[in-house]
Amino acid sequence: MPVEPPVISPRALAEAYAVLAYGPARPIAGGTDLMVALTGEGEPPDRILDLWGLDELRGVALEGDTISLGALTTYTDIRRSALCREHLPVLVDAAATIGAAQIQNRGTLGGNIANASPAGDTLPVLLAADATFVLGSARGERTVPATEFWPAYRRTAIAPDELLVRIRIPLLAGRELRFRKVGTRRAQSISKVVVALGWRDGSAEQAWTDVRLALGSVAATPIRATATEAVIDGRPPTPETADLAAKTLAAELHPIDDVRSTAEYRRIVAARVVHRLIREAGGW
Repeated sequence: MPVEPPVISPRALAEAYAVLAYGPARPIAGGTDLMVALTGEGEPPDRILDLWGLDELRGVALEGDTISLGALTTYTDIRRSALCREHLPVLVDAAATIGAAQIQNRGTLGGNIANASPAGDTLPVLLAADATFVLGSARGERTVPATEFWPAYRRTAIAPDELLVRIRIPLLAGRELRFRKVGTRRAQSISKVVVALGWRDGSAEQAWTDVRLALGSVAATPIRATATEAVIDGRPPTPETADLAAKTLAAELHPIDDVRSTAEYRRIVAARVVHRLIREAGGW
């Protein structure tokens, strides 16, 4: 039988912090992954902390040269946000690939991050965009970079008494970001490979700098492919660069095998996706 743990619904963020300071509770927002745990396919929580009513955790804002998104920002919010469409179209693209309309209306960016699934579609985008995550508790707030946020499978840097409050993404001059997801179907598919590629000052004639290449569904956590980044950095987006990047990534990756795909498929597909992204960006 499904487990029905008690649900606590705070009316303010300070009240939510007090609940977590008192003892363990599973924070949820949209709750799109909760039924999996409650029906016996995962470890059900002892208590549920329902954050859905906390408007303090909502909203998309431009703060100087940074986009700030509340942790309860839904995928639909991202897709409809004029700020996201103007400054972070890559995040809009990623949000559009997640589930159907019902999931996009309830699922949140903060939930995707804190759930820590290696198949989380927004996570490589956040890695490639150099995002930082603001964590809050009764003790105050602290900021953790995306590169340090997922230390192991289904693990995060969030302490037991903390909540993910907001996501901050810097808007760097000349930065471009591209996203590609590969799944069994074109829609409503759990990813087999997710790729986010970022660079600055790129054109068909100009060398790329500050390259970021992040991948999901290929390891126990979302990862950066630093060796491949290094061979792309300083080169223009030509077919030769694409060839070198694909070869390097295929050697650098040691993907996981699971029920959705084989390691060899992921290795080959990831390399081909990066090859295509570079060629497309260079107009080849």
